[in-house]
Amino acid sequence: MKHGGNIYQFAKKLNCKPEEIIDFSANINPRQAVDLKSLLNVPLAPYADPEYSSLKKALKQRYQYSDDVECEVFNGASAAIFSLLRWLKPKHLVLYNPLYGEYEQIAKKIGSNIQHINRFTDLNTDFPDNSTVVFVNPSTPDGKLYNLDELLVEWQQKSCTILIDESFLDFCDAESTSRHIPQYDKLFIIKSLSKFYGCAGIRVGFILATKEKIPAIKEFEPAWKISSFDMEYIQKALTNQAFTKQTIEKTNNNRKLLFQVLQNSGSFKTIYQGQANFLLTQLKNINGYQLQAQLESAPILIRICDNFADLDKWHVRFAVKDEKSINHLAKYLV
Repeated sequence: MKHGGNIYQFAKKLNCKPEEIIDFSANINPRQAVDLKSLLNVPLAPYADPEYSSLKKALKQRYQYSDDVECEVFNGASAAIFSLLRWLKPKHLVLYNPLYGEYEQIAKKIGSNIQHINRFTDLNTDFPDNSTVVFVNPSTPDGKLYNLDELLVEWQQKSCTILIDESFLDFCDAESTSRHIPQYDKLFIIKSLSKFYGCAGIRVGFILATKEKIPAIKEFEPAWKISSFDMEYIQKALTNQAFTKQTIEKTNNNRKLLFQVLQNSGSFKTIYQGQANFLLTQLKNINGYQLQAQLESAPILIRICDNFADLDKWHVRFAVKDEKSINHLAKYLV
């Protein structure tokens, strides 16, 4: 599934440069944590450490997970999803929709029986014991942060394998579900680093699980899957504590501004209350494709959510951008 619009295709259509597009479609932090000048001396000749020891050390310092928990890094969160599901080979996979399409794509390839549960209306729908459940928290594309304590108890009572995708949790002042891994060895946490650290071109994601599970998952990954440059970038980003604090504050403030701009426009039937770096909306008079056409002169690209299960062309997601971009959007939402 697309995580944003095709900015290059959009620029070609408008006969402009990609950097001229104001991209509200991709929920990537508009700020970066690392000055690229500090990476000019990264050694590129030798092979990277195949165990990624220094990167894993930086991840443990940043996320403070238990010594009973092991981390494995991947070439982005999508690669982590594919490797984990290929290893698990779930017979019955429960997807709490809407969510990323990668989970369903790989599940179909490995022959899983897929059950969809609409988070908005049927959160407590029953499903078979021993299922594998997938839950994104904060969710996408609506950005709701769930308290999963009750669901975790229910899932464990049904002996489920549990996959929690926390790719947007860094934008929230919230505790990771990874604290439960030592007490339940069928719990896996997936995280992306590109969203929070504003570096979609740096492909690093990771899985947290018990130490016994990680070696088996690694068998589905190639050696040297992450470049020395990517590792150095992320290691520097992970240690930038000031960036972390500023990003959470800035995202909260700009999300409120974006919400107000969307509300003031009068164009939306619903604006979902999200806690991540994006807001989901439901249009009331025109659909997402008509709104996109209206915004081309800006030029602004938006994310129409009709390829999310349980959503349609009337649902549009807006990334939380900087204040200047949000105010520019306000001029064209008429």
